[in-house]
Amino acid sequence: YKYNKQQGEGVKEHFNKVRITLSSRDVKAVEKSCAQIVKDAKNKELKVKGPIRLPTSTLRITTRKSPCGEGTNTWDRFEMRIHKRVIDLFSKSDVVSQITNIAIEPGVHVEVTLEDGDPAREAVVEENKE
Repeated sequence: YKYNKQQGEGVKEHFNKVRITLSSRDVKAVEKSCAQIVKDAKNKELKVKGPIRLPTSTLRITTRKSPCGEGTNTWDRFEMRIHKRVIDLFSKSDVVSQITNIAIEPGVHVEVTLEDGDPAREAVVEENKE
């Protein structure tokens, strides 16, 4: 609550919690996008938590080199690493649309979750830049 001195009553300001989840195979692209979001949010004087670095998930595939199955058993090992970052913003409802309209690096998958504080009214917006 904020106290309004002129009227002598408490005025409740409504803040939305915006959770932005960024994921990509490229660490530099994720970090650059996170830095841009945090910088823009701080310029608008919003409360920011993050970026929170989630554990990197590694997808591994092991396959035979020989297409026919004959010959020496030689194997190829491939892996793809997925890097995730989470940023929590607390903002008024009119600023939420400005935050979600941001330019993101190519190859970064963005998921924006809006919460009112009422768990029943939760919206998820997904955007995939590739």
